Amino acid sequence: MTSSLDGRTALVTGASRGIGLAIAQRLVLAGARVVISSRRQDNLNEALATFDRGASVHAIAAHVGTRSDADRLVMQTIEHFGSLDILVNNAATNPYFGPLVDISDSQMQKTYEVNQTSVLTHSAAAWHQWMKEHGGVILNVASIGGLGPEPGIGWYNVTKAAVIHLTKQLAWELGPHVRVNAIAPGLVRTELARGLWENNEADVARHIPLGRVGEPDDIAGIAEVLVSDQSSWLTGQVIIVDGGTTNQPTGGVS
Repeated sequence: MTSSLDGRTALVTGASRGIGLAIAQRLVLAGARVVISSRRQDNLNEALATFDRGASVHAIAAHVGTRSDADRLVMQTIEHFGSLDILVNNAATNPYFGPLVDISDSQMQKTYEVNQTSVLTHSAAAWHQWMKEHGGVILNVASIGGLGPEPGIGWYNVTKAAVIHLTKQLAWELGPHVRVNAIAPGLVRTELARGLWENNEADVARHIPLGRVGEPDDIAGIAEVLVSDQSSWLTGQVIIVDGGTTNQPTGGVS
């Protein structure tokens, strides 16, 4: 088996930059036809310019947090390329940093809709419109923050914990026709995470066993494998890609 994705169509949400764009670029290089989506068309146009001329890539603007746009996005992907074999639920937001007890209703709702609800609405649309009959692969981008508590980004992490559970639940419900897995990245050099690494990158890197902050392509490489036939007997799993961040000593010798 190889990671060739020739003849397959992928939809990647939150793909105008960062991890989503890196995944889309990897899938195109592997032979897939790819739809990239985000809310703003101008950002998508900039993303399209990063692909080689003639690449099988198409952009569709959509609001990831609404079910109607999820249904439309899936429908237009199938109309444009004729199928939907791979769905990558990557879109995420984090409009709030601080204690959970001080988050506003609007900040809480926006994070919930984009990070958590969109995984279900897009997966449901893909299932009903294509994958129930033809099969496919769903890959969710979670976070190591979904594995435990952390100061400042608690609500973001709660939604990512939900993505991890959604991954396991959907894997049970949609198998054997559809495989569903997740990647849990550590700290990656993206615009979304800029506040966590930009002003103290050297100090942050010292706490990562591999000695550096991650790059979007570090995640994209694993994503390519997870949506390909190389992982055809893998479902319901969360693959941690964090440079060893979560693999830390627990204390002294007993």
